[in-house]
Amino acid sequence: MSAHSPQERLDRLRSSIDNIDAALVHMLAERFRCTQEVGQLKAEHEMPAADPGREARQIERLRSLAADAHLDPEFAEKWFNFVVAEVIQHHTQIADERNSA
Repeated sequence: MSAHSPQERLDRLRSSIDNIDAALVHMLAERFRCTQEVGQLKAEHEMPAADPGREARQIERLRSLAADAHLDPEFAEKWFNFVVAEVIQHHTQIADERNSA
């Protein structure tokens, strides 16, 4: 017989998931702090908001990392594309604000 009831196991797993979700939010916040600085730098030097070459390299790298971690590479790519779309939007906004100032 198991030492823990199914509910206890479920609660323990959910607690772990909650901790992981919190860590992911904090990591994303740090990532966006960095990309905001990148956006400022790009705007100051009139560089394009998007960098398709870097994005392609990152997708390849993240797909490989995902496969090594037994995570669906398609999912990793979708996540990355979602984040990059938001970053590009921020970079465009920063450049627009700089140009209108």
